Amino acid sequence: MRCRILCLIFAFALVPAAAVADESPVSMSYIDTKDLKLIYYDSLGYVVPHAVGTFTQALAWQRRMFGWTPSEPTTIVLNDLSDTGNASQRSAPHSRLAFEIAPPSHAFETFPATERLFFLMNHEMVHVAAGDVASEDDQRWRSIFLGKVAPSRQNPETLLYSYLTIPRFNSPRWFNEGAAVFMETWMAGGLGRAQGGYDEMVFRTMVRDNAHFYDPLGLATRAVRVNFQVGVNAYLYGTRFITYLAFAHSPEKVVAWIRRDEGSRRSYADQFEQVFGLPLEKAWQDWIVFEHEFQLRNLAAVRKFPITPLQALPAKAVGSVSRMFYDEANQLLYAGYRYPGVIDHVGALNTRDGKLRQLAEIKRGTLFSVTSLAYDPGGGTLFFVNDNVAYRDLMAVDLKTGEERMLLKDARIGEIVFNPADRSLWGVRQSNGLASLVRIPYPYTSWEEGKPLPYEYVPYDLDISPDGRLLSASVSEINGDQFVRVWTTEQLRNADLKPVSEFRFGQSVPEGFVFSRDGRYLYGSSYYTGVSNIFRYDIAAGAIEAVSNAESGLFRPVPLADGRLLVLNYTGEGFVPAIIDAKPLKDVGAIAFLGAQVAEKHPVVKTWQVPPPGAIDVDKEILARGPYSPLREITRDNAYPVLQGYKNFAGIGYRVNFSDPVQFASVGVTAAWTPSGGLPAEERGHVDITGSYLGWRGSASWNRSDFYDLFGPTKRSRKGYATKLGYDWLLIYDDPRKFEAVFDVAYYDKIDTLPNAQNVETDFTRLVTGLAGLRYSNLRKSLGAVDDEKGLAWSVFAQGSRVNGQITPQILGTLDIGIPLPIPHSALWSRTAAGAADGSHNETVANFYFGGFGNNYVDDKSVQRYREYYSMPGFKLQELSGLNFVKELVEWTVPPVVFESVGTPSFNLTWLRPSIFAAALWTEPTDRALRKSYTSVGAQADLRFTLMHWYDMTLSVGYAVGHQGTQRMGSEWMVSLKIM
Repeated sequence: MRCRILCLIFAFALVPAAAVADESPVSMSYIDTKDLKLIYYDSLGYVVPHAVGTFTQALAWQRRMFGWTPSEPTTIVLNDLSDTGNASQRSAPHSRLAFEIAPPSHAFETFPATERLFFLMNHEMVHVAAGDVASEDDQRWRSIFLGKVAPSRQNPETLLYSYLTIPRFNSPRWFNEGAAVFMETWMAGGLGRAQGGYDEMVFRTMVRDNAHFYDPLGLATRAVRVNFQVGVNAYLYGTRFITYLAFAHSPEKVVAWIRRDEGSRRSYADQFEQVFGLPLEKAWQDWIVFEHEFQLRNLAAVRKFPITPLQALPAKAVGSVSRMFYDEANQLLYAGYRYPGVIDHVGALNTRDGKLRQLAEIKRGTLFSVTSLAYDPGGGTLFFVNDNVAYRDLMAVDLKTGEERMLLKDARIGEIVFNPADRSLWGVRQSNGLASLVRIPYPYTSWEEGKPLPYEYVPYDLDISPDGRLLSASVSEINGDQFVRVWTTEQLRNADLKPVSEFRFGQSVPEGFVFSRDGRYLYGSSYYTGVSNIFRYDIAAGAIEAVSNAESGLFRPVPLADGRLLVLNYTGEGFVPAIIDAKPLKDVGAIAFLGAQVAEKHPVVKTWQVPPPGAIDVDKEILARGPYSPLREITRDNAYPVLQGYKNFAGIGYRVNFSDPVQFASVGVTAAWTPSGGLPAEERGHVDITGSYLGWRGSASWNRSDFYDLFGPTKRSRKGYATKLGYDWLLIYDDPRKFEAVFDVAYYDKIDTLPNAQNVETDFTRLVTGLAGLRYSNLRKSLGAVDDEKGLAWSVFAQGSRVNGQITPQILGTLDIGIPLPIPHSALWSRTAAGAADGSHNETVANFYFGGFGNNYVDDKSVQRYREYYSMPGFKLQELSGLNFVKELVEWTVPPVVFESVGTPSFNLTWLRPSIFAAALWTEPTDRALRKSYTSVGAQADLRFTLMHWYDMTLSVGYAVGHQGTQRMGSEWMVSLKIM
């Protein structure tokens, strides 16, 4: 029997091997050059030459600038999984970049106007170089560990190994991103965020409003949670500080800070002091003093001309705001809103009393533009877009009834605008990195799509004239030039893209241009003069005039019936709606850019421009190409010694990791030895092999050991053989909505306790288990939240255990429902579980077991383990059992306390989250004679801190009291440190 089961499991394990064929199992191809492995979806083949060219030029620049000799070819993955372009990078175990090929958002000019892949490649390659560049000491550690090591929860010793092999990766985000943005700007000839109008506006406004400047520690803790710009603050502060250093000390010293030459310091902070001759904290304070002086001069320059008066509306800052529409009769401002403490939503802001009424939640809003919004005033309908960072859905909400409905699923259409002439919607569709104009006729069940536009021709911020005859859009050209262009809707339907009118804004992005009530003008914003002001474009004359002189910045104008404009005014807390008179001005103030002063004082940065990718003969670079097969690409990642625990003893082992470059396939092998005379000889050796491949999971172990068994009370180590095979079948992935089917089969031999119940001894040594189930979740949280705040999650599993030829079935179900409370970042949760088994009470495999918090003193699993169905704090582990049960847990998550500057940059507190819970358990609820009831009431506080800038640790303290009926059965204290 044992042989048949093992054969069956390994037969299933071999099924994925069929993927090693002439066709890629993931519909991807690859290209190899001497320094690059480019992996891409086949539909993106057209952009491959451009990608190879941009990489080759960026790599050559990084080599020269940082003295970098790559330790390996860089892996780049091109995909089309989002309608918003972006990129990500990692340094270990291998250097890898992943690009979302769609165009990025230009909202508020937070992204530069350069060609998207050129800009992203330059930026991300700075990260690759900084993470991979190595001194002789770093290279020696890499040879010891057979590669670069990324920290792993399974073996937390890897935190040290990571610092030894990739020391400069272990730096704060503001340093990594600030360096990349600074370099990216000069790699593009000065076009970038180090010379960006948005960055200047942020710090100019902070100085004007006497706002708080975060120190490096507060930036990494509080600023990324309580401010509406969250993680963008790391880019803003980091770029500004490094630009100041270049101005005050020289760009060459900035480069020396980033480099890892012989004699350089391993820590970024120590290296800073070595290069600049003063502590980093002192330089940061010097920068803040300098910034105030610099921005006061800018404010004085703007104030040389009268500042445009703002008629404030009774509304506080509302974070990020989408395009707006104003119902003047009811004085309601419709828009998409995104700010901390409230889930992203389409709302109606009452401009009389400042109250904001939520109309519909927005799923996956973008940071600055939130969503694409259109308005049909006659039909009383708002149209908006969900899944803004995935495949976009077109939605509609009825303003009278509040009914929300989906019009088009995964249509990938945004930049929507309503045509009042025929009730159609127009928009821009993204697919495979190419944009196309689409028309969606009423009743919005299908669309008419034009021919895909050239790669870098991407229209955005569409608007249609009141008579439906003209359509306008902002458009960027391949050289970075920015235009507002106007066409007739008739010519666009005939695929004629020759504009009837256009205005060139140079390198400044024109944003939010909309038609006046009479269709004669377009009103919009641009940093055309350095400050984001509102401009009026005369369509017939082709002339443009400023109609505002702002101190901070004005955006997204809405023409009113009386000729005034409703605008968004930038403040440090977010954007605030206000009203201005739209009168042409002869003069507006201009500001100085810190980046421009760097170039003037240190002209060397003008020589840092990366040559165009077209200069590369791509065909000569390519060494190999073909379909991408993950199994064929598996290589060794690294290998290192590990500590292991087995039952109550400590051992030592060695782990080797393998994976393909994209990590579609991975294998880990751990061998360990426990040198204790307290163990039988046959239990001192340990082997654990785990693997995954495209949804498949498998493992095989002998006397499985585990690092966290060194820190009980929960033990994961088990005597004997264990072979497992599982498959996760993703039925729906519509983040945050996820629905999957789960299948598992396992075989155990030579065991002495149940695999999932350490305190339940078995009177058998061989066990076969099988499980099949469904799991669904749709959980949401607001900006700055530390935990889920609302939603639904459920699961149902059927499982069976075979012992001595007899099968014992069980069924288990869970249901979690969360409701947000009026207090920001606070919610009330109901967590229900129920199970039933067909067996007898003296069958160990038939019972469900409960008890304890379940956390180890040092752990890597869920922090709030009391939420699990098997947890019952206040009782001992597996103290309670039953064939059938019902359990209900009610939990209140209390708003967290967010810290600012507690600790050091490499070890600091971030937040404290309290929670209170009460659970009731009924075993054998349908049998009066056997029914028992238990309760558990407790609280837990979780203290989050950050180690080495990137790695979250959580120290949890909990206390609970357990009762059976009215009798107190015990109490339990829990202290646990979660690693990563």
